Amino acid sequence: MAGPTKDFWDQRFAEGNTPWDRGASSPQLAKWLSAKTLTPCRILVPGCGTGHEVVELALAGFEVVGLDYSDRAIARAHENLKDAGVDATLVQADALAWAPDRPFDAIYEQTCLCALYPDYWTRYADQLHRWVAPRGKLYALFVQLLREGAAEGFVQGPPYHCDINAMRALLPESRWTWPKPPYARVAHPAGLEELAVVLARR
Repeated sequence: MAGPTKDFWDQRFAEGNTPWDRGASSPQLAKWLSAKTLTPCRILVPGCGTGHEVVELALAGFEVVGLDYSDRAIARAHENLKDAGVDATLVQADALAWAPDRPFDAIYEQTCLCALYPDYWTRYADQLHRWVAPRGKLYALFVQLLREGAAEGFVQGPPYHCDINAMRALLPESRWTWPKPPYARVAHPAGLEELAVVLARR
């Protein structure tokens, strides 16, 4: 398997070498919640890591399922849920193979796509489409981190740059309804930015 392995992610979480982790949930999630763009429902958080967004959504009354490849991440997420006094379902599994027992009303996608080697993006896009019910929503934050090597064809990451043209091809209008741009840009303390987009499954 090209790209990061389960051992890679377990080691990162064991060492605390997780620069993508803000130490809190994304400010964009708070904006979606306060604007009621995202309201309580059954929601999946793939690549949930230590579970900051899982906790935030559970506190807001959602039925949350957090999914991550790393046992270490899931263990930390369990601790964070316990500390917050809320419940959610946490699943350790490969996002490319995992299948829920029923579709979700919404998906919060922030750190899974950009963590996957791009060769697997089309498989992951198929998973997103399977996971969410028709007319369900995908709340996506697409990492913007174009590196110098890209000009010479190198694939560098994680996190992998999620170019908006590639995202449109990966999540086409035949499957998803896209809002008109411009899209909100969300600053990240690691020095990258994210494009915030809400898609509706056809």
